[in-house]
Amino acid sequence: MSPKTVESHRANIMDKLNIHNLPELTKYAIRAGLTSLDN
Repeated sequence: MSPKTVESHRANIMDKLNIHNLPELTKYAIRAGLTSLDN
């Protein structure tokens, strides 16, 4: 998968979740249990 493809998918996810920056996306992922600070 190319970096541009990853950026495009990430932008689509962020748009659907109404998230505007990567720190917000990270916070969402932690709160949703998708990742943790221990990883």
